[in-house]
Amino acid sequence: MEGNKKKGYAWAIFAGANAAMAAICSKYFDSQFKFALVILFNVVMWGCYVSSLKALPSLQATVTNFAINFLCSGMAGFLLFDETVSLQWFAGATLIVVGVIIISKSSIEEKTHDD
Repeated sequence: MEGNKKKGYAWAIFAGANAAMAAICSKYFDSQFKFALVILFNVVMWGCYVSSLKALPSLQATVTNFAINFLCSGMAGFLLFDETVSLQWFAGATLIVVGVIIISKSSIEEKTHDD
């Protein structure tokens, strides 16, 4: 089961990275080619996301996907588009990563009924 969970996180990470790539392509390219790339990266992202949902609870898959997308998009903005990244951005990114780690370590307890 532990290996299946690791695969789930890997799929969620790939999904987040592909979502960021779709956004990067839509901003970076200025032609019809960008539409094909955006569609391609979104289709791959959804495939990876669905695969992550098969191995992880939906909350863990979703927050991992979101966090990776946020981090990749922010770093791409800094590296590719010369956007400024403030100390507040790093503080927020750190809080998001810590939140993802807390959520990923938490376990969902099953309710037991005394009927």
